[in-house]
Amino acid sequence: MKKPLLFAVISLASILLLAGCGASNDLGGSLSSETGKSAAAEASDLGGSLEADGTSGDKLPQRSPEPAAVYFTSDISAEGLVRIYEALGWTPSGKTAVKISTGEPPASNYLRPELIGDLVQKLDGTIVECNTAYGGSRASSAMHRQVAEDHGFTAIADFDLMDEEGEVEWPVTGGRRLDKIIVGSHAENYTDWLILSHFKGHAMAGFGGAIKNVGIGISSPSGKVYVHSAGTRTSGSIMHSDQDEWLEALAEMVSGFRDHVGEEHIIYINVMNRLSVDCDCDGNPDEPDMHDIGILASTDPVALDQACVDLVYQAPDSEALVNRIESRNGIHTLEHAEEIGLGSRTYELVKIDE
Repeated sequence: MKKPLLFAVISLASILLLAGCGASNDLGGSLSSETGKSAAAEASDLGGSLEADGTSGDKLPQRSPEPAAVYFTSDISAEGLVRIYEALGWTPSGKTAVKISTGEPPASNYLRPELIGDLVQKLDGTIVECNTAYGGSRASSAMHRQVAEDHGFTAIADFDLMDEEGEVEWPVTGGRRLDKIIVGSHAENYTDWLILSHFKGHAMAGFGGAIKNVGIGISSPSGKVYVHSAGTRTSGSIMHSDQDEWLEALAEMVSGFRDHVGEEHIIYINVMNRLSVDCDCDGNPDEPDMHDIGILASTDPVALDQACVDLVYQAPDSEALVNRIESRNGIHTLEHAEEIGLGSRTYELVKIDE
């Protein structure tokens, strides 16, 4: 299996901690690049931190001298989810939306209510979603509400379909593909946002994490088409002829969302369990053929998704998911996200397990 060099900056202490954590078997040991050197030798070469670059000579924009903090726990439980939220040191200032995927029936790998319920209730959060643009059981509000009830979400918190009463447009600045985003009108009712994502593969984007959960998940149905078509239309098929263009639009939608809401009002958590090559929008996904990894959290969605991708590449049993990511050029979403200033692909992995 081809393994690219990591786009991470990881303190040597974090590497040693991660190598000894309970998830070491799933992670394939410590995080390191594929240069043939030990992590310690690489850290010494780079002045005390591990940094690798898989650009194959392509020059990326200047990166921040301060890598983003990405917190990690191998404890995939309700308690672990609350602890990693607390590690971020973030407190909402107003009404809080918790963006999840409700999951397409009958057998998708959505995050279960028993896993997320304690955290949602701790925040007094409202679970939010938008209807789909591709049919299925969540294409209309009535059906989508039934799915949310059947999957147990209405039993743990209030549930809001943000596009049920229409949509609104927010501007995008500095984008190559989009000049606006189109979101459910109820998005304007929330001050603070927890983007709570199940990290996994995706048939169109290669992988789905925090950026996908915002870029498609908070878009209204017409907004979903607008992103999928790289800003060329708001109705019709979600298919687009140029893969990289739609991946760039995906990143730009999140940039528009961040700019409107304010980055201080958003946090991101990715749960790396049930790591199928297929998204939770697939009602009959492939069975995962790799071990669960853990939960990661950050205030930087680019760093968070990059860290998850790196952990997938380091896992010894991730060939199917790696192939899915590479076959869709999924890394380009992160490349463009960094280019437009959404976040940084360099990060420090901070392990919170005792």
